[in-house]
Amino acid sequence: MDTTISPFGFASTAEEVVAGLDLSGKRAIVTGAASGIGVETARALARAGADVTIAVRRVDAGERVAGEIGGAVDVRALDLSDQQSVRRFAEAWDGPLHILINNAGVMALPSLQRTSEGWEMQLATNHLGHFALAVLLHPALAAAEGARVISLSSVAHRRDGLDFDDLNFERREYDPMVAYAQSKTATALFAVGASAHWADDGILANAVHPGAIADSNLSRHMAPEALKQARTSGGYRFKTPEQGAATSVFVATSPLLEGVGGRYFDDVAQAPVIDPATAAWGEPGVAAHALDPDRAERLWEISARLVGRGSAVD
Repeated sequence: MDTTISPFGFASTAEEVVAGLDLSGKRAIVTGAASGIGVETARALARAGADVTIAVRRVDAGERVAGEIGGAVDVRALDLSDQQSVRRFAEAWDGPLHILINNAGVMALPSLQRTSEGWEMQLATNHLGHFALAVLLHPALAAAEGARVISLSSVAHRRDGLDFDDLNFERREYDPMVAYAQSKTATALFAVGASAHWADDGILANAVHPGAIADSNLSRHMAPEALKQARTSGGYRFKTPEQGAATSVFVATSPLLEGVGGRYFDDVAQAPVIDPATAAWGEPGVAAHALDPDRAERLWEISARLVGRGSAVD
């Protein structure tokens, strides 16, 4: 299949994407599924018959969502900025894992925050936490014999910000959106790296951009004037959470994407490679630097060293 062509598009919803699919017997984890597109991602997978685990910082919020969705939805505690929490979650997992959707994220923290390891919080949560989670769950993913890992990126990746020599803003001045861009470039490169490292295990990893979501909890840290400008500038076409979840669900479940890995999707299709200097901000597309295999390998090696996994990630 030409994965740049899809039966779905900008306005498609997650429920439409899984219509007619039977995910019975499939086990899925969706991080950050207590609000926004995470809820709709979990809902669509559960309605298609999958056993879904909602991995969230606030278990009470997750339980409310699980009760609303119904079906086979489990709730477990996970704080991606806390490596011990990540380890506890992974060690408690038993059996194969068919779908891992790295959905949770933070954006535009107004001041520099660090984890106990000294990692910048957006990189720690959006990339390093998910990297460690996926690596620790690698045996479960391999056991599924055809698992899919979905890494949520953002149009912000076009700004790049990825400084291999200063990932944690120890020497450069902290900028909330540069830090966010860095983390989302990293999530896209993770999909490239995971596909290269884990291809022999039958694990497919891809990155997705869900789109700009109206009234998303993700934007809660943005300055009100910046948020207002984003919503009124005309540079974005906003989606509902149901529409925002569609690309993740499509890449996680579609039979059309068998054997497809290391790519970037938006608007429920593979994104074209664009030049960020000339492309309109709201235009679909991925920058070449977010798909570069050499950068992906360098980031993989650094990430493995930071989370202390070493050769275990190979």
